[in-house]
Amino acid sequence: MTEQDVFAALVNPVRRRLLEALRDGPLAVNDLAGRFALGRPAISEHLAVLRHARLVREEPRGRHRFYHLEPAPLAGVQDWLHPFERYWRERLTALRDVIDAEASEEHP
Repeated sequence: MTEQDVFAALVNPVRRRLLEALRDGPLAVNDLAGRFALGRPAISEHLAVLRHARLVREEPRGRHRFYHLEPAPLAGVQDWLHPFERYWRERLTALRDVIDAEASEEHP
């Protein structure tokens, strides 16, 4: 698994929604499939991509397969995004300063 696998997995909105669904705990593949307008085979393919990226793990329980969120690989995404967060925070602060300056000129 590489960091590229994680980014490739996250690029698809269905896979992101699958991860969101698993935040509250493990779910069976049928429960996951019921949340989408996709067939179970398509959901299984998305889960396979997430498994390959190690973002989920599969647990067989009898005839059912439950999926668990494995958030550790997301730390690399967070590390990559951090400089962009700082960039947008600085830009928004500058915008707020401009708005505050204009407001003080209008209402001295």
